Amino acid sequence: MINYKQFTVGIEEEYMVIDPSTKALISHEQKIVAEGQKIISEKVKAEMHQAVVEVGTDVCDNIEDARHDIYNLRKTIHGIAESLGFSVGAAGTHPFSTWRQQLITDHIRYQEIVNEMQDAARSNLIFGLHVHVGMPSKEMAIHIANSARYFLPHVFALSANSPFWEGRVTGFKSYRTKVFDKFPRTGIPDYFDSYSAYENYVNLLIKTNCIDNAKKIWWDLRVHPFYGTVEFRVCDVPLTVDETVGFAALFQCICAKLFKLREANLNFMIYPRALVNENKWRASRYGIDDKLIDFGKEQEVNTRALILELLDFIDDVVDELGCREALKSITTILEKGTGADRQLEIYKQTKSFPAVAAYIESKFLGSL
Repeated sequence: MINYKQFTVGIEEEYMVIDPSTKALISHEQKIVAEGQKIISEKVKAEMHQAVVEVGTDVCDNIEDARHDIYNLRKTIHGIAESLGFSVGAAGTHPFSTWRQQLITDHIRYQEIVNEMQDAARSNLIFGLHVHVGMPSKEMAIHIANSARYFLPHVFALSANSPFWEGRVTGFKSYRTKVFDKFPRTGIPDYFDSYSAYENYVNLLIKTNCIDNAKKIWWDLRVHPFYGTVEFRVCDVPLTVDETVGFAALFQCICAKLFKLREANLNFMIYPRALVNENKWRASRYGIDDKLIDFGKEQEVNTRALILELLDFIDDVVDELGCREALKSITTILEKGTGADRQLEIYKQTKSFPAVAAYIESKFLGSL
């Protein structure tokens, strides 16, 4: 009998701080964080750029608890921002503000990153979603991470929510990942045949002064060095809570399904990083509006069809985890389009980047 309660969920989101009059990004001088910590303690914190606020839920026993927590965090941050004369929104990139005008938070950690990364860090003005899924052991975490890599482009395509960069239509549905590619140790991770092999990799990087701790490994999926989780980091931060919860539920179900297969002495096919990267590029460029490669069939398949296949693949764990309601947002995205599609539609109607930013604001507490 599988204990599905071990697959706990934690969600982290990064929000943009917006000037209500101009709709541009604006430094909040950590005022939102300072006020937020009086109410929600360490669940809100500063990020490298002063126009960014990060929040994180508690460790949640199920996806509906996570929904309640992330909505309350959004509502709290929205209220605080409004009281201080700011606004907030959630998208992978801001439609028109430029990184050159943004202030860096005065903190030794960020100073060290900027000193090492230079403009790669200064220009990293992006907003992501991170989902943690609890694991029964580190060895199982590595096994699940190895297999789950294959599904990263599928969920990434659904999450695409950054079609603009510095006042340009980029032609990508998720340009955020192109910005982040400038950092080292990003993208799809390699395969590791054991947790000790992963530890040896991390220790070698520390020994040779590439990193000082494993948190500076910024892959799209990683076994978290401290939390006992597999952390999914591939998604743009979504416009709405419904989407965030849907993606978190999808990741939780993928982990539980892969665990269930393992318990039955079955394994999902392991694909090389180079092949998974082909699908990630397509997801970044086209979102859900083109084709991904089914490497088992060795052919292109409509992305929406592959996502429906993914929903079928996980269906036998969905009710055990209590995710049926949360996953309804996935089919809604397939019908209505991604966040990027909806942003692009606003721009098509208005030809105004501030109008797109206003739309992003309007969806922060709204529904899909």
